[in-house]
Amino acid sequence: MKTRLYSFSLTALLSAYLLAGGGASCSLKQESHSEKPMSETQNATPNATQMKIEEIKVGTGATPAKGDTVIVHYTGWLTNGDKFDSSKDRNEPFSFTLGVGQVIKGWDEGFAGMKEGGQRKLTIPPEMGYGQRNVGPIPANSTLIFEVELIRVEKAK
Repeated sequence: MKTRLYSFSLTALLSAYLLAGGGASCSLKQESHSEKPMSETQNATPNATQMKIEEIKVGTGATPAKGDTVIVHYTGWLTNGDKFDSSKDRNEPFSFTLGVGQVIKGWDEGFAGMKEGGQRKLTIPPEMGYGQRNVGPIPANSTLIFEVELIRVEKAK
């Protein structure tokens, strides 16, 4: 009983000290020394195996679910700036079924939660792209950058 009372008193005392501003010189907020502030979509510590999604324009239409067909426009670049493909250049939208592995994992995840009319920039690490395979003009182990637009969602029947 005495131990429980002592533990409670110590916790209450420590809480009161911290609430009163005690330990104010100890900050939990990490300072950034970057000249340019980070956008909301940037990762503070980018991970080479983590995809980065940046909203360019938030759509207002339907949101696709797994199994829905999505009709999209895209342009893809390598990190050196070389464009490797673009449905926009061909003026020919691309369609695929979301979430069933018809496309690279980065696309299945990158279009999830997006709304019709939306545009995103996807930075896809090799593990979520083509990995160790050379695919056309895309070298093995390439990080891929896509600007994508969700034109239309066709709900699964």
